[in-house]
Amino acid sequence: MKRLELLAGGIAAKPTLTIRDSRTDKTYELPVTDNYVKGSDLQKIVENGKVLRSYDPGYMNTILCTSKISYIDGDKGILEYRGYPIE
Repeated sequence: MKRLELLAGGIAAKPTLTIRDSRTDKTYELPVTDNYVKGSDLQKIVENGKVLRSYDPGYMNTILCTSKISYIDGDKGILEYRGYPIE
């Protein structure tokens, strides 16, 4: 079943996030992968020669990497490796 989902995902349109910049009235399409947008994709948005940057005080909405073998939820105190809790 997972293989069929992967094949279907390759055929379907890739998910994107559409952003309209009210400062310049330009529209940008950013690719969405696993429900996140790469911060470096914001460099596509430029006004007066300056690229758009993101600001995330406290790193509350920042990911450093994605993993299929580990899971961390600091708010809930969950740390897992290959589905097994690390305590």
